[in-house]
Amino acid sequence: MSPKTISDFRFAICDFSRQSAIGNRQFPVSSPAALVLAALLTLVPFLRADEESPTLAKFREPVDKAIDRALDYLARHQESDGSFHSPSMRRSTAITSLAIMAFLAKGHTPGQAPYGDILNRGIDFVIAAQQWNGMLVGDTHTHGPMYSHTIATLMLSEVSGMVAPDRQKRVDAALGKALRLILSAQTMPKPLHHKGGWRYQHNSNDSDISCTGWALMSLRAVRNAGGAVPREAIEDAVQFVLNCRQRDGGFGYQPGGGSGMARTGTALLCLELCGRHRTKETLAAGDWILRHMRDGDNDGFFYYAIYYTAQGMFQLGEEHWEKFADHMYSTLLKMQERDGSWSEGRGNEARAGACYSTSMAVLALTPAYRQLPIYQR
Repeated sequence: MSPKTISDFRFAICDFSRQSAIGNRQFPVSSPAALVLAALLTLVPFLRADEESPTLAKFREPVDKAIDRALDYLARHQESDGSFHSPSMRRSTAITSLAIMAFLAKGHTPGQAPYGDILNRGIDFVIAAQQWNGMLVGDTHTHGPMYSHTIATLMLSEVSGMVAPDRQKRVDAALGKALRLILSAQTMPKPLHHKGGWRYQHNSNDSDISCTGWALMSLRAVRNAGGAVPREAIEDAVQFVLNCRQRDGGFGYQPGGGSGMARTGTALLCLELCGRHRTKETLAAGDWILRHMRDGDNDGFFYYAIYYTAQGMFQLGEEHWEKFADHMYSTLLKMQERDGSWSEGRGNEARAGACYSTSMAVLALTPAYRQLPIYQR
């Protein structure tokens, strides 16, 4: 069985065996049928990377080693409360959720050695941080609480169906509240060209592509997990993303803004995940990224940009992915520190710390592993 087939089968199993309060499933997690299927998941840690990518095949050994060293670093920097260390953003649900997804991206699952307990503690921390209105935010967050909320919602959707029944009940309850808040924030009164998007606060009256990217991915992930996400919510969000498109093929932070690497990567991934595969807009975005990918970190969002561009270009596929992947692998492998981390970013990313930058680097290196459901082609 090819790696692609095994990976696709894994998530068919997860979808088939999940019993969720946010969606109907045929079998509960603890049923005999589900247990038989779950046993097959033991194959997943042995899954190799996507054989369809010649570039990854060339880099596979150093990439595998780099990711394993990075995950070991993250495991050593989990706090006692389950969050992941940040020098100035303590108890962040966003950083914790990104770290959890980094482990998932290499095929590690909650409750399974060697990192199962670390994942469970991180999941429990995020759930415990939920506020009365559904907001999933810890003591600190970057820019605005909707960043932390939507990233945490994305993570909980990804682990849904992978956790024990008692923890699954808490995941379901948290996701139901989180989903309502995201949908409510989208419908706040906004100017026409901002409708369908999200901003820093749940009651913001404008939108930006960065917050919208995380919110749209979280809705897509909740829907994958069986949640009742209205189709029009996805369609309205896609329209806002298209409103940010610029004449040069890139995307701006808000409608009318200049193109940027992180913004274009965000738009590309969102459009690809929402059914706009290899359209004129996504192909033009991919071309824009290839033209500018060697410009370096010129806006203070290096890790944010390489995460989104890697994921987006993998979805776009073919020559866009192969050309970008060669540059991305070479760049990130050279940057890894001796302790397994990627050093904290510059400018706007500096506050988040090395657990953030390390998690984002791992997530950039792993789309071709096809482990996270949200990033399946």
